[in-house]
Amino acid sequence: MTTVSRRFDLIAFDWDGTLFDSTRLIVRCIQAAVRDVGGAVPSDEAAAWVIGMALPQALARAAPDVPREKYGQLVERYRVHYVQHQDDLTLFDGVLPMLQRLHGNGHWLAVATGKSRRGLDQALASVQLRGVFDASRTADETAGKPHPLMLQELMAEFDLPPERVLMVGDTTHDLEMARAAGCASVAVGYGAHGTEDFAALGPLFVAPSVARLQQWLAEHA
Repeated sequence: MTTVSRRFDLIAFDWDGTLFDSTRLIVRCIQAAVRDVGGAVPSDEAAAWVIGMALPQALARAAPDVPREKYGQLVERYRVHYVQHQDDLTLFDGVLPMLQRLHGNGHWLAVATGKSRRGLDQALASVQLRGVFDASRTADETAGKPHPLMLQELMAEFDLPPERVLMVGDTTHDLEMARAAGCASVAVGYGAHGTEDFAALGPLFVAPSVARLQQWLAEHA
């Protein structure tokens, strides 16, 4: 599959905040879940910082004063709040044509997300993306970010070395995962994390919009 003109064979995308416009909802659901179990409600910034991590670890990090025995209830309350509004969410404008162009140009596409398998499958079905992605990995079936297992399994599935794989994400967790796996990364500046911490993690590019992300991928990936 490798060609001279293509630098990367597989492009792995984070989901929430990178392809799917869900950051604000996730922040509100984290805050509501913590409030429900009696914890100190995290700030918008603190709640956004944990997006991309596996859900139990993310909630525990966002609510350090909630006792461990309430973690199960915390996860349950988050899911209750999220399900009430998940059908309101959409892909960022321009994402679907970008993915279709990449696929048409011969790239393999994958999702590497902190969501659960059940949550990702529901999201993929709701936006009619089945068939666009060639593979996916979720935190509950591998390991949560920034552990590199998601990317390592994807590389093994496609029999690719790290230098042929690009990770695209909106958080430092995504970029740390890529670095740990030996893969290159591109960050997006419109998601959960501010861009000030990206430079230290060496992304090839920080895209301020989906349009600029599409342009960079067309020219450099």
